[in-house]
Amino acid sequence: MANTTPSDLPEVIATETPQATTEIDAGAGKHVEPELFGLAPFQIVSIAMLVLLLFAFFGAKVHKTIAGGLDNKIASIKEQLEEAKQLRAEAEALRKEYADKIAGAEKDAEAMLVNAQTEADAILEKAEADSKAMVERRKRMAEDKIAAAEREAVEEVRNRAVSAATGASRKLIAEKHDAEADRALADKVIAGI
Repeated sequence: MANTTPSDLPEVIATETPQATTEIDAGAGKHVEPELFGLAPFQIVSIAMLVLLLFAFFGAKVHKTIAGGLDNKIASIKEQLEEAKQLRAEAEALRKEYADKIAGAEKDAEAMLVNAQTEADAILEKAEADSKAMVERRKRMAEDKIAAAEREAVEEVRNRAVSAATGASRKLIAEKHDAEADRALADKVIAGI
């Protein structure tokens, strides 16, 4: 192409149509501006940018709300874990206390047995004929007392352990098991039938 001057260019005529399009007659064809819902491209881009900025602004607030809810849930779970640790420590302390009581009862039983044996030896020295029957009776009585003391100690330990476990279970069930969980459990049992 050679250098052209403005006088060499074809004549350009701009006309407006009712759809707000611009037609250019350059001798080669017509050019029509695109439209969407009667808006020019720069207007569509402006609206899209506004929508994007609004989404980013409100989306950030939703993100903060979700993060806050998750943080609250994490804090709640941490509290429950701490409470469970405390309950476990209390249960361990109770178990140790009752184990010590059982050990004490066994020592008392041994002491009672030693005392019974000493009494039996003293009676043997006084009167051998009567002492044999008395020694046997006293041994049986001492063993019965020991057995009764052991049964009592074991029963008391069991009762306290059951009470502690029941209390802890009630507390945990009250915290974890609500009406919704009860309904779900009942539905599951019915479905299993």
